[in-house]
Formats: sequence, structure tokens, C-alpha cells
Amino acid sequence: MSLRTARKNMVTRAVMFALAATSVTSVQVFAEEGAENVERIAVTGSRINRTDIETASPVTVISADFIAQSGFTSVQEILAMQPAAAGMSLGATSNNGSGGSATVNLRGMGTQRTLVLMNGRRMVASGTGADSSVDLNTIPVSMIQSIEILKDGASAVYGSDAIAGVVNIITKKDFEGTEITADGSITDKGDGESGGFSILHGREVAGGNLVVGVQYSNRGEIIQSDRDFVPAGESSFVPGGSLGGMVPDGNGGFVPREESYDYTDDSYAQTPNELLSLFTSFNSEIADDTELSIDLMYTRRESNQQMAPQPASIDLAVCQPGEANIGNCIDEKYTAQFADEDGNLPGELEYRRRMTDAGPRIYGQETDTYRVSVGLTGYLSNDSQWDMSATYGRNDSKDSVGNSIHAGNMEQSIYNHQDDWFSGDPMDTDFLASEGIMYTEENEGGNEQFTLAAGFSGINDSDIGYAIGVESRFESGYYTPDQVTQDGESTAAQQDPTEGNYSVQSLYGEVSIPVTDSWTVEAATRYDNYSTFGGAATWKLGTTYTITDGLMLRAVAATGFRAPSVSELYSGNSGSFDYLSDPWGNEQDAQIKVNYVGDADLQPEESESFTAGVVWEVTEGLSTTMDYWSFDITNAISRVNVQAEMNKCFAGDQVACDTINITQGGDLDNMTSTLTNIGEQNTSGIDWNVSYTAGIFKVMLDTTYLIEFVEDNISYEGTIDGNMGGYSQLKSNLTISADITEDWNVLYTANYIQGMEGVDYGDVFTTDDVIYHNISTAYHINDAWQVTGGIKNLFDTEPEEVPNGNDMNTVPNIYDVIGRTFFVNTSYKF
Repeated sequence: MSLRTARKNMVTRAVMFALAATSVTSVQVFAEEGAENVERIAVTGSRINRTDIETASPVTVISADFIAQSGFTSVQEILAMQPAAAGMSLGATSNNGSGGSATVNLRGMGTQRTLVLMNGRRMVASGTGADSSVDLNTIPVSMIQSIEILKDGASAVYGSDAIAGVVNIITKKDFEGTEITADGSITDKGDGESGGFSILHGREVAGGNLVVGVQYSNRGEIIQSDRDFVPAGESSFVPGGSLGGMVPDGNGGFVPREESYDYTDDSYAQTPNELLSLFTSFNSEIADDTELSIDLMYTRRESNQQMAPQPASIDLAVCQPGEANIGNCIDEKYTAQFADEDGNLPGELEYRRRMTDAGPRIYGQETDTYRVSVGLTGYLSNDSQWDMSATYGRNDSKDSVGNSIHAGNMEQSIYNHQDDWFSGDPMDTDFLASEGIMYTEENEGGNEQFTLAAGFSGINDSDIGYAIGVESRFESGYYTPDQVTQDGESTAAQQDPTEGNYSVQSLYGEVSIPVTDSWTVEAATRYDNYSTFGGAATWKLGTTYTITDGLMLRAVAATGFRAPSVSELYSGNSGSFDYLSDPWGNEQDAQIKVNYVGDADLQPEESESFTAGVVWEVTEGLSTTMDYWSFDITNAISRVNVQAEMNKCFAGDQVACDTINITQGGDLDNMTSTLTNIGEQNTSGIDWNVSYTAGIFKVMLDTTYLIEFVEDNISYEGTIDGNMGGYSQLKSNLTISADITEDWNVLYTANYIQGMEGVDYGDVFTTDDVIYHNISTAYHINDAWQVTGGIKNLFDTEPEEVPNGNDMNTVPNIYDVIGRTFFVNTSYKF
């Protein structure tokens, strides 16, 4: 018998509090009284393999079965429905600026503050280059066994980025046979057709288990104007062009602009996405006391976003009296009506034009993400174990923007062909191409990560668990914009390249001490030394106390940190058109350019977190957990709230004006937001979970109540807007599962979002409470074949109107903008 299967003789308590860590499905570890051979398990948030999962930190577990029956086809979709998710994140409905990526935002504390792991090891940042977050699209759903969400700070265990929590993707292992799965979905409007397939094969090879798989998925597009709730867009950039805010009258003059442009006809509500993933794992006992594990994954993503044709803004010089037009100013016949009372002409006039003649902007991304992880685990005779691993991840990307506009060439063309540009008539596409005005923007980027780790852990005769270890990690990233963009010659925002790297060496230790049969204390500490800023030490202290067989108390206090990412350290100027309200009323559109700038001298963020709760098995079949949580971040790497600074500047605060580089007169041309360590976040709330099983029914209620969310002295709890996202004070998921027969199951879920408040141009608006109802059924035709079908958003509930939303007059990552969707999937295993 190997040491792995006989490594400790002990009597293990039955795990009464398995549900303490779950809110979607239960995890159970069964051990009969008197059992001697007990398999230890790894629990997210701890380096110590345990004989139970009664840890001090709350963990949510989502099973592969629940994922399949709910019709989820991406990790982002799974995580976005969690009550603990808030703020702003990216997903299938993020059309403007998403780059096709998908992210998770636990507690609304920022996507960069949630650590994503695969089988307990870091994932490489991924997207379109120099990214600070993991693109969840790179993780194929078919390889997932479960998803564990640690809703607690875990920097003392995992290091940087785990301030808000940890998402750990557990992949399928010990799989035998072949499973073929196919899925498809379509909305009740007949659009957004999506589908895919996967093949998973596992067998015993060379004394171990080999699993290989392939997954393909294709998500269809939806146009914004095809949804009745989307109002017509109103942009001052019109196809015929405008000069000084006036539009051509067809006779060589200009009249006040009365029309606007509807940009929703060309913009996506759901972005198309094509994914191909190849993955494999191999696990084997290469000796009685040594295990080998190998994981390999490759994902190819081809995605698109589409937006209305480029809005071009060109400042044109005005020919002054007596000055000859030599191709660098506008003739007097077009500018005379703009003269002041004294007959003086302005020095320049702004020309705006919606470049419909070039066609809509087509954003495209091609990303390749590679990951390989190799680990060795050895089991010693004293019931301890050692492990070593090497993990390499790489992400390469190319992205483009078709039908981009070269501002410099357009300006010169206007000077040379004034009669054509100021006629109000359409421009010929061939003419635009010949003048060098149309072009395709080409960018490239990438991320790279390499981690070496070694650890030693065990549990002694007194049931004291311990773990120590070291890690070394290297991170690099770069992003190179198109040269036209770098030179500021594009009508889109100017952007500088980003490139940099850093390394970190870490040492950690952890201990779990059973003070009495009922009371356990856990502690962890970690020291990380970064090449960029130096060292950072963190600690965690937790405890569990079992009052009765069915009642347990738990608490955790911890410190954490987040190191600045490559993009935050080394990014140059990057323009962004944000949705803002100009208090001076000078801007004609809600999208106002803000220059984003990084800082190589950034220091790490620091955090303190505290959770305390109770786990209670009320009666057989009825369990509940309740946890209070609190997070405080200081030296937060963030940008000031530009809208708030604009408002303060308008009110006469010169410091606020200087902070974002604007004037008290409302000149926003050089508005800049620089990353700094002056930010802070304070948030707290309560998580409540109830689970009830009776007969054929299983009921789960998972709720998060947000007490406060304060960032830089501004309270966001119960609010929503297009920049910060949504911070509903009450979010809840209800799940009811019924096993009608041995082969037939029905699942109903309801997702509740409490209404929120927002401010638009000084006016307060309120969104209503929203409930999304979903239903599905799974039927086992026989032992090998299963069919699942269902409806998402059963009653076609429309999103709430958010006047200062970031798209479609709402916030798509908070509300469903797709509508009622039918889905079906089937799997066959042999």
C-alpha cells in the first residue's frame, strides 16, 4: 500500500459544515466514525491539505453540473451572477473598449484585486497586452470540475492581487472514457445565435490518468438598435459634417445644427467571440511516495466589437483678411458668418464629421494564450509532504481597428477640397482611401509569467497542520499601438506604448492549531520582495469554534497588498472617451476625452480585512451561514473621480482643477487622470446563505447586503453610473432544484438586484428592483446520454434606464441587455 493512501491513522469528524463554504452547490467529504484511511483535500485559501473543510474563511463552490444545467458557456457569465460581484467588469455585452476580454470584480473592489488561479496556481494576465487581469475567456468551461470562490483577503497565502478574494478553477482529473458535448442558444428575437462543442477523453496511461480535450465555441452578435429599450443615439457628430457647431445649408453657408446621429444602428449589444481551446492533464504516481502532475492549455480567441463610424474632430485654421490660402486655412467664403461684431474672424474653427462614408469601426482581436504547469508531490513517512512546481504562461495578441481615420491627412484634404467637405454631401470611399484618410489601425501586445514554487506541509500527531514554502515569479508585458496612434495623427485618442517587467521572490508559512477539540486557530504570514519597490509582509489570523455538533463560529483578520502591474507602472499617455457630464455645458457630447497616465514610482496598495460569522445546521436538511465582512484599502492605486473633480473645479476649487489639468473656465482639452497612491477604499457588508433539502427538493438562497462602499471619500453604496458600475445594496440568488425522477431534474433560479440611485447633470434618478427568472431541465435518456434545455430571463425583463450609463442608456454588466434566451446542450459519454 502506498504512503499516499495510508499516511495517517486517525478518526475524522464527519464534515457537518460543508455548506459553510458553499452557496451554489454543496461540497461534502464523508468519513465514518472509526475510519482510518482518510484522504486529505486542498482547500482554496490554505496551503495545508486538510481532513475537513471547516476553515475560518468562507468559500463558495460552483459545480460542473450546475454550470451545465444553467446554460453557462463562459466563466465570466458564471461569476457575474454571484451576489458578491459588483462594480464594473467586462463581458459579452462590453462593446466599447473591452478588447474582447472578460473579467470578474468581487466586492466591486476592482478586477485587478481578484486573484485568479487554476488548480491553486496563478494564471497569466491576458487580453490585448500589458494587462493587469486574467481574461476569463481563456479558460474553457468543458475542462472545469468546479469553481471555488474565496470571499476573503488572501495575500498572506497567495501574495499580491488577492485583496478582494480568490477565484480558483479546478480542472477535471481522473477522468475515464470519452464525452462529447454540444450546445446552442438563440434569443427570442432570433439573433445572437451561439453554439459550440467539446470532446473530452481520459484513459489510464503509463500508470497514470491522461485527460485530453478540445472545446470550440462561437458567440453571435446582437445590434443595439434591435432592442426596443435602446433609445436612439444622439451625437453631435453628423454625417454631413459641421463647422463651428453649424451644418452646411447646401448653398455654401452654414445653419444651426438641428439633427443628431443615431449610433445604435452600428453598435453591438452582444459582441461576437470565437474560441478554440486545447487542454490536457496527466497525473501519475511515479513512485509509491511521489506524484507527477502536468497541465497544458492553449486558447485561441478571435473576437470583434463594432461601433459607429469614427467621430472625427479637426481644428481648422481660418484664413485671415489679406492672407492667401496656400492650403493651410479655410477660405473666407466659408468663415465670414463666424466673424464677431467687429468683423474679426476666429483663429480656428472645429470641424466635426461622422465618417459614415468610411463605414463602422470594426475592432478585432486575435489572442493566443499558453499555459503549462508541472508539479511533483512527495509523501513522507511522518505524514508530511513536499511539493515543487514550475508554471509558465504566455499571452500574445494582435488587435486592429478597421476604418480608422488619419486626422492629419483629413485636415490637409479639407484644406485642399473645401467645396467637397463643406457641401454636406457624402464623400466617396475611394476618394477617402486615395487621400490616405482611411486606414486600419494595427496594434500588438503580450504578457508573460514564469513561476517556480516549492513547499513542505503536514499534520503532526497533535493534529497541528503546518506549511512553509518559497516562490519566485517573473512578470512582463508590453503593448505597442499603431504608429499613427502613437503620433497622435488618428482621430481616435493618442496612445503611447507600454513595456516593462518585474520579478518577485516570496517566503511563506502557515499553521493550524487545534487548541481544544472545539477551538482551532489558524495563522499565516508571507514576505514578498519585488524588484520594483522592495519588500512587503502580510499576515492572517483566523479561528473556528464549534459550540455544538451543529453550530460553529468563525473569524479571520488579515492584511494584504497589491503590487502595481506592468501597465500601471510603465504605461504612457492613453486617451479614453469617458461618459461625463460637463458642468460648464461646453462639450457637445457626453463622451469627453481623458488622458490616462501611469507612474513608474507607484507603491503597493495595502489592505486590512476582517470576516466573522456563524455556521449553523439548524436541523437535518436545513443549514445557514452568516458572515460579516470588511475591507479597508490604503495607498490604493487609482485615478481620481474625474466627474467629482470637474464638479469641484466648477464650484471654484482650483486644486481640483489642477488635479485633472483643466481650467475654472471649463477648458477640458488636456484633462488628465494620473495613477497615484492617494486612493482609498472602505467597504463592508453581510453574506447570508440558507440551504434546505426536503424530499426531491433542494433550495438555496444566497444573499449579499452591502453596508458601505466608500472610495476616496465618496460613498457608492446603493448607486449606479456608467464609470463606477453598480453597487446595489442587496443582491440575492434563489436556486430551487427538484429531482422529479431518478433521470429527470428541474432547476429554477432567480437573480435579484435592488434598485439604485444615480445623478445625471445634477438630476437624481432611481432604478427599480429587478428579478431575472431562469428555468431549465436535464434528462438522462440513458446512462450515457443527457439532454439539457432551458430559458434565461424567462419573462424577458428589460434593463433599467441609467441616463449616465456607459452604453445603451444602461450599464450592461449589471443588467441583462440581451433578453429572453433559449439554450440546449447535450452530452454523450462512452
